[in-house]
Amino acid sequence: MTQDSTTTGAAAAPATARRDPRTVVAALTYRRPDDLRAALPMLVEQAALLDPPADVLVVDNDPEGGAHAVVEDAAARSAAQGGPVVRYAHEPHPGIAAARNRALDESADHDVLVFIDDDERPVPTWLRLLVDVYLVDRPEGVVGPVVSEYEQEPDAWVRAGRFFDRRRLPTGTVTDVAATNNLLLDLGRLRELGLRFDERFGLSGGSDQLLTRQLAKAGGRMVWCDEAVVVDVVPPDRVTRRWVLARAFRNGNTWGRTSVVLADGPWGRTLARARVTGQGAVRAAGGAARLAVGLVTRSQAHQARGRRTWARGTGMIAGAYGTVYVEYARDGQRTVRAGKVPGAS
Repeated sequence: MTQDSTTTGAAAAPATARRDPRTVVAALTYRRPDDLRAALPMLVEQAALLDPPADVLVVDNDPEGGAHAVVEDAAARSAAQGGPVVRYAHEPHPGIAAARNRALDESADHDVLVFIDDDERPVPTWLRLLVDVYLVDRPEGVVGPVVSEYEQEPDAWVRAGRFFDRRRLPTGTVTDVAATNNLLLDLGRLRELGLRFDERFGLSGGSDQLLTRQLAKAGGRMVWCDEAVVVDVVPPDRVTRRWVLARAFRNGNTWGRTSVVLADGPWGRTLARARVTGQGAVRAAGGAARLAVGLVTRSQAHQARGRRTWARGTGMIAGAYGTVYVEYARDGQRTVRAGKVPGAS
């Protein structure tokens, strides 16, 4: 454990009593105390289902450490009830990649790390389900679905596009990319491969996409667990046309950037840029065509999905050639023009 983390709660069970892997459930947070207060009791309850109980770790990316009191209160409650260990780690370096890496560092003595967002709510047996799938044959990762619920009903344009309907796959399906909003990782395998979250993607997002793509490229296997659902509570500022289109551009931007980073050598990066450019152009053209159909037929669904597809396609092309969309900007600057794609030296 690193020097400025705080540990509170019950001691771990002796090694001889272990049946489940030594597990840490990590929630990353940045100035969302209400979400964290709601999530922590659920995570503690989930952690108690394992043998030995999982640790619950909160990594606070607020430079001012604003989540400390919330976590200490939850830790004290769990300790008083003989429950799982609840830990707090302060990571003042800005960016979600730094917070994810801090979670890796804080889990050095454990076998498995499970990521969940602080604004998500797991189904009652979520953690047990993820770990059970992992124990079948110990893949490098287990990925679960995210289902969205709204604090405020989206407008008709967003509803027509069904933008918050996320993918669902049969349990056991192998996938080659994942986000950390519902993800179990085998820490031993990450250490063997020397994989960490790339902090050049810290404020733009996408370090989880890059790491999981790197894991798959190295031969790692990530399997789907469709029963291990978490519910994403979508705030009002995310159910707008502007946010949907900005997220689509960022997703495309990230795919373009990570595709170039994953390529081998200068020639490989040149080919990756050409491939992503072609893919992005096809998406953008298809999106424009669908938008046109929507305008002619007055179909709001075609208009909405066409605009989003166009935004993703243009984001892919921009990312391949060095434009970085900084989704988690803290200075108001959203888009910067880089001299090159990070990692493409």
